[in-house]
Amino acid sequence: MSKIIESVKKYRNIITIILSLVGIGIMAYYDYCDTSCSYLKGDILGIDLKWVGIFYMGAIITLTAFRQTPFVRVLLAAALGVEVYLYAFQVQNDVYCPFCLVFSVVLILSFIINYEVPSAWRQNRRQMWLYFFGEVDLPMFRIHKLPLLVVSILGYFIILLTFSGSVTPAYGQDKLSGVPSLGKGDYEVLIFSDYFCPPCKRIDTKAEPLMKELLATGKVKITFVDVPFNRLTPIYARYYLYAVNAGANNNKIFSIRNALFKAAQEKNILTEEALVFYLKENKIAWTAFDGKPVFAMMSEIIRRNKIERTPTCVIRYPFTGESKYIGDEEIWNGLMQLKTILTAGRQ
Repeated sequence: MSKIIESVKKYRNIITIILSLVGIGIMAYYDYCDTSCSYLKGDILGIDLKWVGIFYMGAIITLTAFRQTPFVRVLLAAALGVEVYLYAFQVQNDVYCPFCLVFSVVLILSFIINYEVPSAWRQNRRQMWLYFFGEVDLPMFRIHKLPLLVVSILGYFIILLTFSGSVTPAYGQDKLSGVPSLGKGDYEVLIFSDYFCPPCKRIDTKAEPLMKELLATGKVKITFVDVPFNRLTPIYARYYLYAVNAGANNNKIFSIRNALFKAAQEKNILTEEALVFYLKENKIAWTAFDGKPVFAMMSEIIRRNKIERTPTCVIRYPFTGESKYIGDEEIWNGLMQLKTILTAGRQ
C-alpha cells in the first residue's frame, strides 16, 4: 500500500493534468449535443457552467505545470464545496446530469491525489475534524496551516450566491389550451424535441415514414412538443404553430418540421425576420394567432412528463401505462415496438 502511495505522490502532477484534461473533455462533449440534449442548465454570474468548468480545469493544469501545489489544493478544496451545492441542486429537483456527476468524480479524484496528511493532526488530535480535508501554507499571503475545510465552505457560499440554475424550460403562464396533434386513437405518442438539437433532427427524419405508418392504422395520436432549450426555439415553435394554424394536414406538418430543422441546423437562421423570409421562400403558409395559451400547455406537458433532455418520446398504451424513451436510438426502438404491437393486433 505504501508503495502505491509513494508512486501516486511521485506522479501526482502528471495524474492531475491527465484528470484535468479528462474534465475538459467531459465539458466539451457535454457542450456538443450528440445523443441527447440535456435541459439541466446553470451559470455563474451569467457564464455557462460548462465554460466555467473548462476554465477551472485549465487553471488547474497551469498551476500544476508550474508546480504550484498549494494553490492547486486550494482550488480543488473550493470545488468540493461547489460540488456539494450542485449535488443538492440536482437532488432537490430530482434531475441528474451524468456529465456533471462524472466531472465531480474527476474533481474528487484530483483532490485525493493531491491530499496531504495535515501536520496539525500530529499536534492536536482534537482538531482532526477541522483539518479533515487537510491544510495549506501560503507564505506569500502570510497564511500558515489554513484548514482546507474552510476553503470548501467558502466555495459553497460563493456558488450559493452566484449560481443560477434551471431544470425545465417554460414558454408562458397563461390559460391552458390545446396542443396540435396528428391522428386519433388510444395509443398516444408524445415527441419532445428542439429544432437546434442534432439528434432530434436525426430521429425526426428517420422516423417520419414510421410515424406515418402508425397514423395510418387509425389507432395512434402523435403530438410534437417543442422544448425551448435554445433561446431561439420559442420563435421557431411559434411559427410551427402558425403554420399548423394555416390548415396544414399531416403530410404538410411533417414537411414544416423538416423545414424548421433545416433552418435551424443547416441554414443557421438566427432571427425572426430571416425565418419568415425562409418560410415564404419555401412556400410555407402561416396564420398568426395568440399562441400563449398553447405555449402554456406545452410547458405543462414538459413539466408533467419531467422532460430533462431531447429527443424524448413518451408512448402511452391503453390500460398498460406508458414508457419513456430518450435519445434517437431508444425512440426508434420504442416506435418499432409500438408498430409490432399494432401489427400483432390486426392479425
